[in-house]
Amino acid sequence: MTDAYNDLFVPTFYRSGPPLVKGSGMYVFDADGKKYLDFGTGIAVNALGHAHPALVKAIVHQAKKLIHTSNLYITPAQIELAELLIAKSFGKRVFLCNSGTEAIEACIKFSRKFASQMSKKKFHMLSFFNGFHGRTYGALSATAQEKFHDGFGPLLEGFHYAPLNDWEATLIALDKYDYAAILVEPIQGEGGIHCATTEFLGFLREYSSAHNIALVFDEIQCGMGRTGTLWNYEQHNIVPDLLASAKPLGGGLPLGAVIASEKVAMAISPGNHGTTFGGNPIACALGCEMLKLVSEKGFLDHVKEMGTYLKEKLIDLSKKYASIKEVRGVGLLLGAEMDKDPKELVAKCKEEGLLLIGAGSNTIRFMPPLIVSKKDCDSALEIFERCLGSVGELYTRLA
Repeated sequence: MTDAYNDLFVPTFYRSGPPLVKGSGMYVFDADGKKYLDFGTGIAVNALGHAHPALVKAIVHQAKKLIHTSNLYITPAQIELAELLIAKSFGKRVFLCNSGTEAIEACIKFSRKFASQMSKKKFHMLSFFNGFHGRTYGALSATAQEKFHDGFGPLLEGFHYAPLNDWEATLIALDKYDYAAILVEPIQGEGGIHCATTEFLGFLREYSSAHNIALVFDEIQCGMGRTGTLWNYEQHNIVPDLLASAKPLGGGLPLGAVIASEKVAMAISPGNHGTTFGGNPIACALGCEMLKLVSEKGFLDHVKEMGTYLKEKLIDLSKKYASIKEVRGVGLLLGAEMDKDPKELVAKCKEEGLLLIGAGSNTIRFMPPLIVSKKDCDSALEIFERCLGSVGELYTRLA
């Protein structure tokens, strides 16, 4: 059955098992009735779990009024979402789009337009190895992972890469060209849960300010409460010029946003950029509900508590299994680096009713809905450990 379904689609993904047909809270269910504990959350999207009552209500309420208008007009849901994003961030202006990769494309264009006011040669972009920013050509060119580039060259001109947290190598790269922007994930999600240090982000902020470069934070995966603050930049007390948000922002519907400083935003004029579907009324209604719920102090305190609990449990497990080399991450964006390719282990966990997602070449991401409980964490880790012990000699228990 699965192979027949895959024959219908361009093979950008290979999906196995029966289709998923419904979800509730922490769980999803397939067409055969099998239940899965969801620690992948649709790749960090379903921050409130599945079928959350507030989100269902918001969809129905907005759908009865307006589903689409285009951006030739403005809607109340767009206004409310923009006001919330500005009130809850450093930003002064907002651009609404459909996805993370679109938010990154907008950041690239906004940065280059801002820089062009100073010099037409000021167009270069710096990003970091193991980063991931999307699959459209600008975002792909900023993604410093060869596996995503293979077969799609030539990439766009002016993109350069440096090692994360390496001041010396980054400074060498920065001194070679006239840059429009520095683009960084405070926590590299797809690349393996690698965290930028506060000191390194501070260095990037200082250099950017001194050279009129736009500092862009990609918080598509690490933002919207996942690390225990609404935005991860708050934990570093370092403010970017542009911030890309998406994934959980739309509560499960396609929604992305660029939060912008006034100086960069005002480089853009009508006709420079646009989107037909960005800021869709239903997606914006969900975005408003997400922001209201996720930004509550009690909610964020819960994320911190559960993140600490889950990380400590994973570290305990690493002391029992030599194949768990390191546990990394903040809040509920955690990764267990394995000493071997974890695909078999991830597949075994799915067989046993736990959904996990790989990252980088050998890391497993633990990204449960932010409503996760200690009981849910315990259930997930019980399955994970059972699978560690059942895949033969691939994962070795310490004596």
